[in-house]
Amino acid sequence: MNDTTQDEGLDADPQGRPATAVVVGGGLAGITTALALADSGVRVTLVEGRPRLGGLAFSFQRGALTVDNGQHVYLRCCTAYRWFLDRVDGAELAPLQDRLDVPVLDAEAKPGRRLGRIGRTALPVPLHLAKSLATYPHLSLAERARVGRAALALKGLDLADPALDAQNFGTWLAAHGQSERAIEALWDLVGVATLNAVAGDASLGLAAMVFKTGLLSDPGAADIGWARVPLGELHDRLARKALDSAGVRTELRTRVTSISQHGNGRWSVQVPGETLDADAVVLAVPQREAHDLLPDGALDAPEQLLDIGTAPILNIHVVYDRKVLSRPFFAALGSPVQWVFDRTEASGLSDGQYLALSQSAAQDEIDEPVSALRERYLPELERLLPGTRGAEVRDFFVTRERTATFAPTPGVGRLRPGARTKAPGLYLAGAWTATGWPATMESAVRSGVSAADAALSALGQPRDHLFELFEEAA
Repeated sequence: MNDTTQDEGLDADPQGRPATAVVVGGGLAGITTALALADSGVRVTLVEGRPRLGGLAFSFQRGALTVDNGQHVYLRCCTAYRWFLDRVDGAELAPLQDRLDVPVLDAEAKPGRRLGRIGRTALPVPLHLAKSLATYPHLSLAERARVGRAALALKGLDLADPALDAQNFGTWLAAHGQSERAIEALWDLVGVATLNAVAGDASLGLAAMVFKTGLLSDPGAADIGWARVPLGELHDRLARKALDSAGVRTELRTRVTSISQHGNGRWSVQVPGETLDADAVVLAVPQREAHDLLPDGALDAPEQLLDIGTAPILNIHVVYDRKVLSRPFFAALGSPVQWVFDRTEASGLSDGQYLALSQSAAQDEIDEPVSALRERYLPELERLLPGTRGAEVRDFFVTRERTATFAPTPGVGRLRPGARTKAPGLYLAGAWTATGWPATMESAVRSGVSAADAALSALGQPRDHLFELFEEAA
């Protein structure tokens, strides 16, 4: 988006042949790219190896349950993902809170002080958080005061400063007076869920981006939205419907084996039994897969893609025979439990209650057997939710995403490539590219818009429909 260099020789045929593109990958980045290109009149083929769209934000059936592989949320400041929801006619199915409100339960607190809340008022930034911070019971008065000072220091950081990427967030927080308790009860409560890393393992640049944008930019920026339907309804069924309506040819269960460029500047994409020719190709796949498909010379240092680490997310699913949680979600302290969501209605469960635990930065648990996780987490839920005591556990299962996100470690920013490559007509998309955001649905959609914008610019195709989105997402 920041690279204004124009590719040469990619204009559509002057005889009137429409511009063509192949998008490799049917996650949010690929779907976004395909829609944005098709909306400008490009003839698009979208190729996805899985039997469905949506990438890692998908659903599957488990008996009568429709299960999301993991809980995904977004914030009001996620303007690109909100555009995506509108574009696939799914915004009403994933509404936002009227106002930020996060219940926080401390399993180790004394009775009467177990529940705290992180919320906002309508006052201007940073006063919108003042009441919530002043009454937050999980920190001492002195810790709350120091949190306020650190937040003001964070607000003053320049996100364009590359030096921030080389520092870790935990060291910065400690240098700004944050105790281990403050980091656990506030900074990591938010940061682990958004960055998929604890403060000590996270780039200061990415952490500052999350907190400045989400909590220190606009009073409503951190209001939370989540799907009230299975993710597959949004990212597969509605996305496929939108692609079909836009004229995109979508090929599922189709693996790309190689890509190559002709002497005339056009591209060939090899899939089993067919060669797809196009004016432009967008690789909207994970960084390792992109590395394997890149032709020689497309990036100056393609090996850097392999240096972008990955981080896991573990999801624990528990079905009880009765209602045990009265709120839609909560975050936990003093427990290995991180965030718990009620997925009963979305899953189609008609009797009992279905809770989903989202466990980020789960390197120590991602490969543990289900039996061990059951022994650990069911007692923890009993500590947090008295209603679970005596309730029957009808089902307990686990979903694992070992490479759920790129690891937001210090120095990762210099490894993330932009949308353009050195090969005219070849572009990159994915949450791992240089969007400025951590690995979120927002980052994936932004990357798709950036790739489409770069391709449309080179193809000489209209980009007016992207301008408003770019201004909002800049």
